[in-house]
Amino acid sequence: MINKETALLRLANMSTNQAVITPETAQTPLFAGVDVGGTNIKIGLVDDKGRTLAFQSIETMEELGPADAVRRIKATLHEMLFHVSLTMDDVKAIGLGTPGTMDIPRGMILAPPNLPHWRDFPVRDQLSEVTSRPVAFVNDANAAAFGEFWVGSGRDFRTMIMLTLGTGVGGGIILDGRSIEGEHSFGSECGHIIIDHNEDARCCVWGGGRGQLEAYCSASAVVRRTEEALEAGRKSALTKRINAGEELTSLMIAEKAASGDQLSLDIVLETAMYLGVGIVTLVHTVDPGAVILGGAMDFGGQNSELGQKFLARVREEFQRRAFDVVADHTVIDFAQLGSDAGYIGAAGVARESA
Repeated sequence: MINKETALLRLANMSTNQAVITPETAQTPLFAGVDVGGTNIKIGLVDDKGRTLAFQSIETMEELGPADAVRRIKATLHEMLFHVSLTMDDVKAIGLGTPGTMDIPRGMILAPPNLPHWRDFPVRDQLSEVTSRPVAFVNDANAAAFGEFWVGSGRDFRTMIMLTLGTGVGGGIILDGRSIEGEHSFGSECGHIIIDHNEDARCCVWGGGRGQLEAYCSASAVVRRTEEALEAGRKSALTKRINAGEELTSLMIAEKAASGDQLSLDIVLETAMYLGVGIVTLVHTVDPGAVILGGAMDFGGQNSELGQKFLARVREEFQRRAFDVVADHTVIDFAQLGSDAGYIGAAGVARESA
């Protein structure tokens, strides 16, 4: 245990998905996890049991480039450690999760669509240099998957798949405890499996990607399919809010679906159907014990009637199409860690690599 007299770090943007431990109750060694997103960078200090000791979120400020972000990550880590009376010497290793594309063996971030000013940058080694700590590099969705595998919904399984539903569809595959990265650092990109081979299939949010899961199950796809239904004359309570100047979002669609708007509910359940189709292909390929659904677009999740309807429809489609041996024994459920999964999983990957 850490034997230091200190007060718990309390920050205004503290994550609420996990109870925060104190330095006195933390189990060493400690690891830092960094989860880089297009809008924010989440940074957490995690103990050997996957529990959060301190957390901070900073703006990505993508236009300033990766070198500036590395500098600010270092400064934030030092600030967090100072508030819990620790130093960088108390951190055994750092895990860094970034969006693809990337070259994991070389520690390079290449050309992520949501970070247009981050190109061909040795982000792993730069972060290691400024912190004097070893850094494990991982795809952001794989990091979230590893977090759920380590201490979340997937902790009872040796093999699991995670799908993150947001602006796009991310994916992570943990096979016998190891994150699948692939030959070209493109492994586990589950959002880009094909679920519609037709020439007029939908395209994913980043352009191209015709017929891919992301083109049907991302928040962007949900909005676009709803817009098309409204343009085709479908009646909906959404129209009044759009005409009042509100931007149509997947959250608005979820709110209206929950309050009984038929078009909105149809869109949500249709999304679940497409997701079920994609899950069948993934499960037939990997045979996991569980498929975990995370990301911002969970339609209220476990504690929502709409979330339960969505999950039931996913399971129904999976059961209808999958071989009995996996249909009967594969768990499909919501994630538990919420937005904490990325930094916790990145820390977990660093723990495995240390």
